[in-house]
Amino acid sequence: MSSPLQTPKPQNSAQQILVQQIDQLLPQTQCGLCGHVAGCLPYAQSIAEGEDANKCIPGGQPVADAIANVLDRPKLGAEPSVWAVQADGRPQRIKAVIREDECIGCTKCITACPVDAIIGSGKVMHSIMPDLCTGCELCLAPCPVDCIDLVEDLSPLPTPNERIQEQNDLRNRYKAHLLREQTREAQKQSARPVTKASASKSQLEAILGQSLPEQIDSTQNNTQPLKVQDAQTTIELAKLRTQIKKLQKQLSVRPDAGKAEQLQALEQQLAQLMES
Repeated sequence: MSSPLQTPKPQNSAQQILVQQIDQLLPQTQCGLCGHVAGCLPYAQSIAEGEDANKCIPGGQPVADAIANVLDRPKLGAEPSVWAVQADGRPQRIKAVIREDECIGCTKCITACPVDAIIGSGKVMHSIMPDLCTGCELCLAPCPVDCIDLVEDLSPLPTPNERIQEQNDLRNRYKAHLLREQTREAQKQSARPVTKASASKSQLEAILGQSLPEQIDSTQNNTQPLKVQDAQTTIELAKLRTQIKKLQKQLSVRPDAGKAEQLQALEQQLAQLMES
């Protein structure tokens, strides 16, 4: 499964151009409803490698047909949306709104928003900027008080040029969001104090002021062997938890057997990583 923190597969120049062409056609909602929880670009890469091009629910039939034309493939019926079809053939555009009198300022929706359309801070009421909201629904599941609603966007449909500009802006905002989240995670790791429970052998020796044996005999010391969790493992755990939360949210809105299997596999992978 794709992840925003994973290194992309090597691609030749022709493949890169094709992926860019496909990505330009996707709506950049970064919603993950296509099954690629890391956003539109991983789906574009998968389409270029042979995956069906009709799974973008927000893009609807127009996007499925446009990608089929680029790839010279047969046109497939688009995955259905729970929303009615607009005049342009795409599902109804939607926006998220917060019932602000019920918001507790937990900030969980802020972290979940892929394009940073939500403003607020801890224990302060949050608001969603309607001009930036993509209707991705990713803020719904994390909200502990269920104070976010989806409403129809009744503004005029964008022109083709306006749509291109909107998609470019959303793509750039998503990249900035990922970079900021990676930076925040790195800062958290560097700022985390070293404790006996999480320290490496060399760090523990510095704390205790003495050398430690290569292996600690838990039967003699009445302690469990120390588990060393390096930064890479911590980042991998964070990635898995993010993917699991996104899939849980998507399944809460739309049941999907394939995504349920993906969720089960990720949960097993998370459990195995935590035990290692």
